[in-house]
Amino acid sequence: MAVPAHQMIRVGAYVAKQRLMGVARYPLVLMLEPLFRCNLACSGCGKIDYPDPILNQRLSVAQCLEAVDECNAPVVSIAGGEPLLHREIEEIVEGIIARKKFVYLCTNALLLEKKIDRFKPNPYFVWSIHLDGDKDMHDHAVDQEGVYERATAAIKLAKSKGFRCNINCTLFDGADPERVARFFDTVMEMGLDGITVSPGYAYERAPDQAHFLNRQKTKELFRGIFRAKNGTKWSFSQSGLFLDFLAGNQDYHCTPWGNPTRTYFGWQRPCYLVGEGYTKTFKELMETTDWDAYGTGNYEKCADCMVHSGYEATAVMDATKHPLKALRVALRGPKTDGAMVPEINLDNQRPADYVFSRHVENALDEIKNRKVSADAAE
Repeated sequence: MAVPAHQMIRVGAYVAKQRLMGVARYPLVLMLEPLFRCNLACSGCGKIDYPDPILNQRLSVAQCLEAVDECNAPVVSIAGGEPLLHREIEEIVEGIIARKKFVYLCTNALLLEKKIDRFKPNPYFVWSIHLDGDKDMHDHAVDQEGVYERATAAIKLAKSKGFRCNINCTLFDGADPERVARFFDTVMEMGLDGITVSPGYAYERAPDQAHFLNRQKTKELFRGIFRAKNGTKWSFSQSGLFLDFLAGNQDYHCTPWGNPTRTYFGWQRPCYLVGEGYTKTFKELMETTDWDAYGTGNYEKCADCMVHSGYEATAVMDATKHPLKALRVALRGPKTDGAMVPEINLDNQRPADYVFSRHVENALDEIKNRKVSADAAE
């Protein structure tokens, strides 16, 4: 089982408590980005295309733990950038675990062998290793040869030391369903605990904008993958209803507040993927964001999105409301034939507003002013 029983119970109890309290919007997973710097330069990533003064910034241990306490989500996904480049990353992980939060440390695994002994196996900790397909698929996605072999070696090393270990896999236009299915077979044979899978999303700052999936292609791809399963045992660290959604069988709308993001810039509005302003506090994010202005059908940038960071929380909330439906999908798997649910109408979506550079300019000014002040003090 990709998600252990104690984690499902704790997360389920958290969701039930929010419902009993009448809370309409609440976080499920905190997306924590302590830095943007990375040791890869993937063409589909929008996280590294910042000036060096910003790439050199880090959230401190105290800032990271403050974000965890502010948000109070039961799960924390530490991403980036490459988190293992953060000199105090093990302290951040230890502090989150001490708060009884489930930690998924997302890494490309290039530094894992060097740094793994700084961490200890724990029921609240999972290595989430970036792997976007088989050797040729992954090395092409990250624009560097040999990364797949190092990542798979890291999986085997982590498992040999008693860690839970997942992969996070992003699929792009042109992915072959049967080839992806064979890849899932291969990684599960390594003793992997689970798979987190998602269609790629067109980051505004990504160098390559040509290979992101639209919603129809996403549904066709995932139906093909699940159809090619042939009874093979795959464990996903995601709800069955979200996988059913990817296959075109659930009519979901995005709940971006379910996966709030904290970065160097602040709390990202509205979500992990679209950066249109930042707030200083989580409370401000929740109370001042015009949530209805975003999501597929509401905003042009969101038109093709079916990403887990927007829709997994929707699926989890639906599962708590309709447990029998969730059980049926869990038992039979996603439906791979027949009509798909109608697509969301895009006629009334507002046009895209490209504002992502403003916060970069403001941050650069702040960094410059701090340096001037420090030089003057000296």
